[in-house]
Amino acid sequence: MTTKYDVVIVGSGLGGLLCGYILSKNGFKVAILEKHHQPGGCLQTFTRRGTSFDTGMHYIGGVEDGQELNLLLKYFGLYKTIDLHKLDEDGFDHIVLNGRNFKFAMGYDNFIETLVRDFPTERASLEKYIWYLKDVVKHSFISTMNNGNATKLFPPEYIITSIGEFLESVTDNKTLQNVLAGNNPLYAGHRDKTSMYVHALVSNTYINSSYRIVDGSDTVTNNLIKSIKGFGGELFLNSEVTKFIVGEHNLTAVEINGKELLEANQFISAIHPQATLERIGETPLLRKAFRNRIKTLKNTISNFTVYIKFKKNSFIYRNYNLFHYASENVWDSFEYGDSDWPKSFLMMNQARSPVSNPYADSAVVLAYMKYSDVERWANTTVEKRGQDYRDFKKYKAEKLLKELEKAFPGINDSIESYYTSSPLTYRDYTATTEGAMYGVLRDCSISSQLLVTQKTKIPNLFFTGQNINAHGMLGVAVGAIITASELVGMDKIVKQIKSAN
Repeated sequence: MTTKYDVVIVGSGLGGLLCGYILSKNGFKVAILEKHHQPGGCLQTFTRRGTSFDTGMHYIGGVEDGQELNLLLKYFGLYKTIDLHKLDEDGFDHIVLNGRNFKFAMGYDNFIETLVRDFPTERASLEKYIWYLKDVVKHSFISTMNNGNATKLFPPEYIITSIGEFLESVTDNKTLQNVLAGNNPLYAGHRDKTSMYVHALVSNTYINSSYRIVDGSDTVTNNLIKSIKGFGGELFLNSEVTKFIVGEHNLTAVEINGKELLEANQFISAIHPQATLERIGETPLLRKAFRNRIKTLKNTISNFTVYIKFKKNSFIYRNYNLFHYASENVWDSFEYGDSDWPKSFLMMNQARSPVSNPYADSAVVLAYMKYSDVERWANTTVEKRGQDYRDFKKYKAEKLLKELEKAFPGINDSIESYYTSSPLTYRDYTATTEGAMYGVLRDCSISSQLLVTQKTKIPNLFFTGQNINAHGMLGVAVGAIITASELVGMDKIVKQIKSAN
């Protein structure tokens, strides 16, 4: 890696790959650096006993003609190269509160009519809820791009209003408030902190349409890398950036694996901003106030995951996602003790070809977990954490599977084997502080001007990924466009997106 590049991108997660796609497509000589042997970040999969498991991206929304993600899938060359399977239109998400099952249906009218069956006096509230979702989307990137103003921001009221305040403004019915917030694990929101636009964007996308990626999210990674290489870009694995080299006026190079230097004109960090600053030494280009602001940003909670391999033809495939809560309060899942963990979990089957097979070969079950639960092993590395850590994971897995059995009686008899990951796993594979599920917590009490943006105080260093715009495939894609526009120009990218559709 002796060649000087136009752009070096640190991290091959979705944000890094999408930036690499845009820039290499537009003639920049790009190098993407990944510290692991496998690219993809949260798009990574792993295989055990012939079954592969998604580690991060389990389903996506808004992919049908004219919908937000559909436009971007076409632009990034993914629309016809990844196979998608549609979830149940009349119940793509099931929200279970204290044993009572509520369904989220696709399509605005269908969504309202389905919930009205459970809340017959709440039609006006549900219509108001949908109105707000639509209005938030009007101010999102795709809508404003189509209206000729891709840099327009959300109205302040959508940033400073919390999810809890928003739902209370929609309905006085506490049960309905909790049902509407039941998909919380998709953004790990706090009732009184997370901005309502986060909830609105996520919910709206999936209400439009919800699909699973057939045969694993790494199909996204593989197709993006193929395109990037086709445009002349390069990807280097096992290449951890251990230091950013700062000159008098800007970055000059990155240090790889503690020894080799790679020069470039521009640099994009697709890893967490806090992890980025840890790799930048003292420099007058970064004021102490900026460092402190990034360092003290709060992050979303992490999770504990059980990956299940089923015995052949033993468990019927569920074409929906189950958000299961032990009580009627979806917001108290973060606060738990050993005796009452887990208070909630999310269970998803994975779509395999042929999708006509009525049986599932696998499932992923996630439950919130605080980093403090595993902090005693913080200084260990993957596969070298010791027997006490393995015992801890087995204990937690058995507790989670016990709760899963209550939701699906007999499911544990269908399990051939299972595997686990903890906040430490996510920390080590995604370079996210404390293994946070969705990076920085978008706190409505903090001025929008203090949130992480694509620009840094170093002129030729930019951020991308879930921390600068929003998480999820749509949020990260928009964030990548915003970052890449600093080098390519927003007008040019917008024209390319429109021409691709």
